[in-house]
Amino acid sequence: MSEAHSLPDVTVLSLGEGDSRRDIAMRLRPARANGAAAPALVWLSGYRSDMEGTKAVEMDAYAEKEGLAAIRFDYSGHGQSGGAFADGTISRWLEEALAVVRHAAPRRVVLIGSSMGGWIALRLLQELGKAAGDAQVAGMVLIAPAPDFTSELIEPNLSDAEKTSLAERGYFEEHSEYSPEPNVFTKALIEDGRANRVLEGIIQTGCPVHILQGMQDVDVPYAHALKLAEHLPAADMVLTLIRDGDHRLSRPQDIERLLHAISEVVNA
Repeated sequence: MSEAHSLPDVTVLSLGEGDSRRDIAMRLRPARANGAAAPALVWLSGYRSDMEGTKAVEMDAYAEKEGLAAIRFDYSGHGQSGGAFADGTISRWLEEALAVVRHAAPRRVVLIGSSMGGWIALRLLQELGKAAGDAQVAGMVLIAPAPDFTSELIEPNLSDAEKTSLAERGYFEEHSEYSPEPNVFTKALIEDGRANRVLEGIIQTGCPVHILQGMQDVDVPYAHALKLAEHLPAADMVLTLIRDGDHRLSRPQDIERLLHAISEVVNA
C-alpha cells in the first residue's frame, strides 16, 4: 500500500504498513515539451548516500538544461526519507525504487546508479521487465557499480571479530572515509544480498549500458567492474576505466564524463 503527499520541492511517498511503514522523499522533475519523448533519468544512490549528492544534483541540472524528466529519491534510512537505516536491505530499497518509478509513471527510463545504486539499478531492470505497463528501461549508466557487494566484497573479507559481531550483535561496523560515523553492515543486509545476486549469468539488459569506473577505487576495485562487464551483452556495453579516478568520481572531469555518458545513452 502506498500514498503520496507533497512538501516544498519534495514529494513524500508512504510505503508499507505497521512497523514496515516509511516515508520516501522524492524530487520529481517534469519534462518540458522538447524532452517529452525522451526517457526520464532515474538516480539511484549508493550506500549511505542521498539524492542531494554532487552527482545526483549534476544529473538533475543536466535534465533541467535538456528539458528531460528526472527522478531522484532517498532510500529509507537515508537523507530526507523516514525509516531506520539498520532495517535496510537490498530487497527493501529495491521495493522503494520500484514504487517511486511506478508513482512517477514514465514510459521509458534511463537508470543511473552509483556504487550500490548500480546493484539496485540492475535489479530494478529485472523487476520492471516482469510486469506489463511498467516503464521500459532505455539505458543504464553505472558509476563504480557494486552489484552483489555483500557476497563478493564483504563476506570473503570478514575478520574473525566482524564474524563474531555479526553472530552476537547482528551487525558489524567499519571506518568510513566519507563520514565521521562508521559504516554499519547488518546480518539482514548480508543474508538478503544473497537472494538478490545478479552476477550468476548473462544479464539481459536489452539496452545500452555505460560503466564508469575509477582504477584507484579502494571501495569497489575496478576488477569488480570487469567482472560485471563479463555478465553483460558485449554489443550494448561500454566500460570507461579512469586511471586516476577514485570511488566517488565527483571531480569536475568525472562529472563531465558522467554527463557525456548520460547524453550518449539517452540519445542512443
